[in-house]
Amino acid sequence: MELFDKLYDEHEKAKVRFVGFTTESTRYDFGIVYTNQFFGKPLVVCMQTGRSTLLDTKDLNDIDYIQQSFRIQDEQQAIDLIEFFRTAIPHMPFEPQYE
Repeated sequence: MELFDKLYDEHEKAKVRFVGFTTESTRYDFGIVYTNQFFGKPLVVCMQTGRSTLLDTKDLNDIDYIQQSFRIQDEQQAIDLIEFFRTAIPHMPFEPQYE
């Protein structure tokens, strides 16, 4: 008896960027996995907390999403992250998978 139905099992050589930087108040260390999975959204992992999310340029317009994803209380810290991610997250046109 099979215990699960496999949905996908892909292997790919992904580009990964590790970056650490500071702002006036905080240090950040991120791993950004650029992949063809997840509709082209990079997987962003905070190396300090282990929190991760998929981000695209549209997500960067939603400060609440950034604050919730990385559990950031301070709005200025979220703004600083958004400014960084605008340079690190490629703009990709979104094509809906389901219509």
